[in-house]
Amino acid sequence: MSPVEQAVADAHRREWAYVLAATVRVTRDLDTAEEAVQDAYVRALTTWTRDGVPERPGAWLTTVARRNALNLTRRDRTLHAKLPLLVQPEDAEPSGQAGPSGRDAIPDDRLRLIFTCCHPALAEEARVALTLRLVCGVATPDIARAFLVGESTMAARLTRAKKKIAVARIPYAVPAPGELPRRVDSVLTVVHLLYATGHTAYSGERLVRDELTGRALDLAQMLRLLLPADRETAGLLALLLSHHARRATRTDAHGRLLRLEEQDRSAWDRELIAEADRLVVAALTAGPPGRFTLQAAIAALHAQAPTYAETDWPQILTLYGELLRIWPSPVVALNRAVALAMVDGPSAALAEVEALESEGRLAGYRYLPATKADLLHRLGRDAEAVRAYREALALSDNAAEQEFLTGRIRSAVPGRGAEPG
Repeated sequence: MSPVEQAVADAHRREWAYVLAATVRVTRDLDTAEEAVQDAYVRALTTWTRDGVPERPGAWLTTVARRNALNLTRRDRTLHAKLPLLVQPEDAEPSGQAGPSGRDAIPDDRLRLIFTCCHPALAEEARVALTLRLVCGVATPDIARAFLVGESTMAARLTRAKKKIAVARIPYAVPAPGELPRRVDSVLTVVHLLYATGHTAYSGERLVRDELTGRALDLAQMLRLLLPADRETAGLLALLLSHHARRATRTDAHGRLLRLEEQDRSAWDRELIAEADRLVVAALTAGPPGRFTLQAAIAALHAQAPTYAETDWPQILTLYGELLRIWPSPVVALNRAVALAMVDGPSAALAEVEALESEGRLAGYRYLPATKADLLHRLGRDAEAVRAYREALALSDNAAEQEFLTGRIRSAVPGRGAEPG
């Protein structure tokens, strides 16, 4: 890759959200803005080769993209018939604010884009795909590959999401203060789901998809910069950093899944763990914690334990109890049962897991029978454990997980935990 190609690639990763968000304010139409921004990046390859890389690549790209957008608008007088985005009335934009250097206006522009993509009116899968496409600038074929669907299927999904924004008249705006907490939670949920999708892939050969976890972490860091006073935004970033710190140890050299107790803790990224800890402590001391802050506190305790045996399970159990109180999710209840087994023994935890099984809310969730299998094995009920592990195997489409589950069946030594590593 030439120096100019590298500069364009770096600008794409760092500046795409800035440039597209600022251009949408000119076009009031997502498709037109995308076309204009894509052309700006293509033009950068030739212009920067001839004239050199500009001192402020984002500002250069924004200026060119906006100029492209105005030209497209002039050529296409039917723009206003295309169900435009609703843009809140604004005063004339001050000069000198094109590109990321306009720090007073640009953060709001990026927030507008993020809140539009993550609006609760959109289906969850559409929010994730649209965020990847518009906020991260990921190409449609790459998004399709990440979610194991055809390119045409993903293109249609993105098109439907954009139409929904127009038809539902979703405003291209930061929510009013009274609406902000609920809408921020929707945004954080999308970023968390994106990371979880890459952390343990639903299907395919690999356990981890670094391209998705990396994008999610970028988004979380962006949101932290844009919403520095929001405790849950800090909590989400801390949660992802704790997970990301041990990403290289979750599988061995052959791609085989390693349980948390088997991972090489000396290879964990201690700088990321320390950064996560600072964020968690600040969020916990600033007021009542939300669900992402509590999850981050749990992840931090796991990351800080010198060994698996020295994990502070009583404190983790307490945190799960508080998390379950404010967020009564059956998945949280299942993970709390794992901590309960480490504190009060497998019999107490098995009763909780069987109660969840009877409720039926986790039907089809592969980590329920996997957790049950581990508890049964620890109680010496290996025949029942094998049956539960076979049930989990039938529910998994990920090759690394399937190999792990098959090994547990073969050896009658189930793994631990509601989720692998």
